[in-house]
Amino acid sequence: MMLLPLVLFVMGLLVLVVGAEVLVRGASRLAAGARIPPLVIGLTVVAFGTSAPELAVSVQAAIVGRGALALGNVVGSNIFNVLAVLGLSALAAPLVVSMRIVRLDVPIMIATSGVVWVMTLNGRVGRLEGVLLVSALIVYTVWTVRQAQKEPTARSERPEPGGPASTLVGSAGLVALGLALLVLGAGWLVDGATAMAHAAGVSELIVGLTVVAAGTSLPEAATSIVASVRGERDMAVGNVVGSNLFNLLGVLGVAAVVGGIDVPRGAAAFDLPVMTAVAIACLPIFFTGRKISRGEGAVFVGYYVAYSLFLFLDATRHDMLPLFNGVMLIFVIPLTVVTLGMFAIREVRSRG
Repeated sequence: MMLLPLVLFVMGLLVLVVGAEVLVRGASRLAAGARIPPLVIGLTVVAFGTSAPELAVSVQAAIVGRGALALGNVVGSNIFNVLAVLGLSALAAPLVVSMRIVRLDVPIMIATSGVVWVMTLNGRVGRLEGVLLVSALIVYTVWTVRQAQKEPTARSERPEPGGPASTLVGSAGLVALGLALLVLGAGWLVDGATAMAHAAGVSELIVGLTVVAAGTSLPEAATSIVASVRGERDMAVGNVVGSNLFNLLGVLGVAAVVGGIDVPRGAAAFDLPVMTAVAIACLPIFFTGRKISRGEGAVFVGYYVAYSLFLFLDATRHDMLPLFNGVMLIFVIPLTVVTLGMFAIREVRSRG
């Protein structure tokens, strides 16, 4: 019984890797052909496209009246994107962060996370709030593209040989193919992982908190890691930040418009604050030398592992939960602050 889910899982992973490679290649050519910086392509086309699984899952959940699943998918995916995707991408190759990301996009992501958290405090995200979120996404996207057209880097780039039209059409075709493969691969992988979890006796609650949120974020993971390895590091970071904004404004907004979202008390009290705190944590790390080092990437990945372990211990009411919480509060979090402080001091000294 475990063989078929395992095959589905492996096939999904392979399709994800291929899709990510095709998408990054097409997006890079599209950026050159349209004279748009790769960072902007990562913030828009790639980010929105790789969030397609989140959109499909959350909208379907809202349609059938399971708004909590839609919200959990968005919140869990955003936490996964920052801690796991950025962390693994930095471990693959240290990421250079654009000043635009530091000064503009990360503050917007932090503000949006806070606004969504406030929206959930009354226990529901209604249709009107959904319309506001989607409208904000449209404004952000239009403004981002227009700003990119004014940048010197955008004007100085030249399209590849073969004519602008043929380059754009071919590149757009690669992007579309890559996105299709990513969505297909993510679906297979999530189905396979869920079936294996059920066969192993893991509860559906644990599967929803981990596999669904992480699984629908696998396109972002595959795309950012491949982009990092290929040297498109602006695209790797832009993909994560753009995906998080799309999840909050687009995915959550459309799901709220479709059916409204009832917010569980636990999500508003714990998961949304964690999501907001993770977004805030990006700013000082990004600002330190405008890069994410391998050490900082390891910290991010470590915290995602700790967050996942907390979800498991809390959902199962495990006896180890109080000890785990104490270790995190007394030892791990202070040690992380000291470690990141040392990174900052070292960076300042190296630049001085």
